[in-house]
This record gives sequence, C-alpha cells and structure tokens, in this order.
Amino acid sequence: MKSIEAPLLVKITKQPEEEEKEKIRWLKMKKVASMAAPMVAVNMSQFLLQATSTMIVGHRSELSLAGIALGSSFANVTGFGVLFGLSGALETLCGQAFGAEQYHKLGSYTFTSMIFLLIISFPISILWMFMNQILILLHQDPQVAELAAFYCIWLIPALFGYSILESLVRYFQSQSLISPMVLSSLAALCFHVPFCWVLVHTFDFGVRGAAVSIGVSYWLNAVFLWVYMKHSRACVATRISMSKDVFLHTKIFFHFAVPSAMMCCLEWLAFEVITLLSGLLPNSKLETSVISICLTTSSLHYNLVNGIGDAASTNVANELGAGNPLGARDSASAAIIIAAVESVVVSSTLFLSRNVWPYAYSNVEEVTRYVTEITPILCISILMDSFLTVLSGIVRGTGWQKIGAYVNIASYYIIGIPIGLLLCFHLHLNGKGLWTGLVSGSTLQTLILSLVIGFTNWTKEANKARERIFDEKVWRHDPLVN
Repeated sequence: MKSIEAPLLVKITKQPEEEEKEKIRWLKMKKVASMAAPMVAVNMSQFLLQATSTMIVGHRSELSLAGIALGSSFANVTGFGVLFGLSGALETLCGQAFGAEQYHKLGSYTFTSMIFLLIISFPISILWMFMNQILILLHQDPQVAELAAFYCIWLIPALFGYSILESLVRYFQSQSLISPMVLSSLAALCFHVPFCWVLVHTFDFGVRGAAVSIGVSYWLNAVFLWVYMKHSRACVATRISMSKDVFLHTKIFFHFAVPSAMMCCLEWLAFEVITLLSGLLPNSKLETSVISICLTTSSLHYNLVNGIGDAASTNVANELGAGNPLGARDSASAAIIIAAVESVVVSSTLFLSRNVWPYAYSNVEEVTRYVTEITPILCISILMDSFLTVLSGIVRGTGWQKIGAYVNIASYYIIGIPIGLLLCFHLHLNGKGLWTGLVSGSTLQTLILSLVIGFTNWTKEANKARERIFDEKVWRHDPLVN
C-alpha cells in the first residue's frame, strides 16, 4: 500500500505548485503584453515620421527615393542611432531605480541624459554638414549624395528635439506611464503626415520639406511630454528638475550609455555598410533603392517588435531593482514567447503579400519586381530580428550592454558582412547576397544572446542591481568598478 500511496501523495502535493507557477507565467505574459501593445504604438508612430517622409518624397522620382533613403540611413546611424543608444542607459538605471523605489533618482538620471545628449548633438551636426564630401569619398552617386546631404542638413534641428524626446520616453517607460507617450506620439504623427505632404508637394520643397516636418514633429512630441511631466500627479515623486547630480551621475550613466550606443550603432552601421556597398554595384540606383526599401521595411518591423523589447526591458529592470529574480526570469520568458508569435505572423503576412507591398514605396516596375524577389530573404531576416530585438531588451534591462556590444561585433563584422561580401561580389548575388550576409549575422547574434540569457543567474543579477542603486557612490569613486 505504501508503494502506491506515496506516488499519489507526491502527485497531489505537486499539482498546486505547478498550477501556481503556470498562473504566475500567465500573469507575467499579460503584464508584458499590456505594456508592449501601447509601446508598439509609440515606437511605430515615431518611426513612421521618417517612413512616411520617405514614401511621400519617394513618389516624386527614383532619384528622390534613393537620396532620402540614403540620407535617412546615414542620419540614423551617425545621429539618431547614437542618441537612441545612449539613452538606452536609462532603461537600466531608471528601470532598476523605479523597482527599488528610489524614485528621486529617475528625475536626476533623465536630466543627466538630456544634458549629455544635447552636447553630443553638436559634433554630430558638424559631421552632417560635411556629409556630401563623405558620401562621395565612399563612391556614392554624386546626385544621390548631394540630395542625401541636403536632407540631413535640414534635419539638424530634429536631432536636438530627438535628444530631449528619447530621454523623456525612457523616463516614462521606466514607470510604465505609457498613455501620455501614446497620445503625444500619435498626435505628432497625425500632424506630420499632412504637414509633410503640403511642404513636399504643394510648396515643392522636396527633401527639405520632409526634414523640416520631422523636426517640428519631434519638438512637438517632446514639449507635450515635458508639460505632462511637470503638471501630472503621476510624476510628483520622479519629477525632472535642474540638479548638480548631472555631474554625480556622469560615470554611471556613461558606463551603460557607451556600450548601449555601441549595441545599437554597430547593428545599424552594418545595415548602412550594406547600403553603401549596394552603391558600388553595376546598377547602383536600382540596388540602392531596393536595399533601402528592405531596410525601411525591416526598420518598420523593428519598431513594431521593439515595443515588446521595451516591455521586457522595463519589467526585467523593475523586478531586478525590487530584488525579485524569479519575476525577472518570468518576464524575460514571457517576452520571448510573445516575440515568437509576432515573428511568425509578420513574416508570413509579408511573404504572402510579396507582389503587393513593394508598391507602397515605388511605382517603378523594375524596383518592385526586384523587391518581390528579395522578399523571402527579408522574411527570414524579420523572423530573426523579432527574437533579437526582445533579447536585446532583456540585455538592457539587466545591464549587460557590454556583452551586447561584443556580440554585435562578432556577429556582423566577423561573420555577417564578410559572408555578404562573398555572396555579393564573388558569387554575383548582388543585393540578395548582401542581405543574406545580414541575416547570417543576426542569426548568430540571436543564438549567442539566447545562450547567455538561458544560463543567467537571476538571483546574482538582482543582488547586483540592488547594490548599484543603493550604493552608487562606489561608481563615482572606485576606478576598478566594471
């Protein structure tokens, strides 16, 4: 009798535990999804400011499409990508500080980010003023290079607005205050589309009108969030104000900001390299246009899935700051599951509509036919990017930006780009070969980050987060802190 009853007893006692674990996983998935959905709206609205500008200008001519696409790509890598990456430090600092209930630090961390991002915008602006010469040195078509440089010069005011906007977005995101960001970003987008159309087509300002419209929209978005932060009761404990702490937080901010920027910029730079290489191919305007369309579509998807990555980053950071390692692990797992579902839906939809969606960018038959041919490779890229974006969000929430930067270097610059060069120039696959190289890099990066997160000691990471938030003086005075 004992040999029969004992197993039954074990089964009965284990069942409630399994049910409780399943309930916790479901709750975490709902929590991540409830934040991811509105963050998708925020990210998509911001991205569509540039994407709609490309579409509006692109219908003027193939030259206009190539010029604004190259200019946007260069501006994203050397400017917006740098600022976006640097502000990623706030996902670790503000997210963990909020979880640890150190609310006063959110305002001072965010103010630090604003000041340094504005300062960094000045040398970026100077670089953009010489972009025409840089692109010509890189053997780009002189007409396309001139148009791209003209676009970026008029885009400089947007750079400073973006510095304020991205810092505020991370500030609200860390507190899960998503509603004001959704309202402000949607309002900015609704303003931008007709305004851009009028400037580009009615007043015939071309790429200049698109750049001005983007700048005005970024500043409107930033002003709205700033006013909300100053007057909302939800921000009383975390309110941003001018403080000398901007100097006290400098070391810890750049400790995360620099590798965070490297994570972002190294990946974006890989895509920029591919775009530049496409300009060296025999039919350069066609190849550049097609690669730029693929890049814009991939970026569109990135901003879709990045909402899930942002939700993962925030929830993981909050849980680690609160000293809850199991909550951090479950939040990471929930985000990965949601990303898996999203990747299948998006890649399948894109493949099934491969004969239709290219017309959103161009009416030139040669361009749309080439885009249709490269769509299957693009679908695989989107599949990998879904996982990669969420894994990168978990990395930022945990504070592993250095690991992410090293993995980027290995994946794209040691593996991905060399494979792309081999397929493009030696096997004569042209743009298809270049994009296949990127897919191989993102696949390797996804596998490595999956292994890193899979073997994580979450208890150790929670302890490190608590020590970081409550004993920040170590970061200011100890030169050996890693």
